[in-house]
Amino acid sequence: MRKHLTKVYRSIITILLVSVVATTTAACSSSPTATLPSATLDRTSAYTQLERGDSVAGQKFGDWVVSTSQGLISDSYVRDNNKLGVVITEQVKPTEVKTLTKALAMGFHQNFPNQDLTILMYAPDKERILTAKYDVQSNSIEYQG
Repeated sequence: MRKHLTKVYRSIITILLVSVVATTTAACSSSPTATLPSATLDRTSAYTQLERGDSVAGQKFGDWVVSTSQGLISDSYVRDNNKLGVVITEQVKPTEVKTLTKALAMGFHQNFPNQDLTILMYAPDKERILTAKYDVQSNSIEYQG
């Protein structure tokens, strides 16, 4: 019985996270920094700014992913405004990775529209476990992994 309740609880958390990502990405994308041109950050600026993104919009989105993940994501990065890498925590079950990836792809597309996107999902030990490629023309996601 306890295992069942834990499974139901995890499913609810996953659904809530998907809902939060889907509903708040519009708010995130409407901010002025999310719509800035994709100019690369000056390499002489603070090195910490390169941790999550190589552009202002990428940095902001990478920070946002971790801060809104409710402990499911320990780190993220955005490169070239079309690649999102995410390190999940042990709280994410293998059966939940694809759902989380899809939610991240939707949010990433909201903030970086009109281009193909790649989402790289990493286990807590930083081994890549799933790659998702969003095709803007077909509006579909192909999963590899």
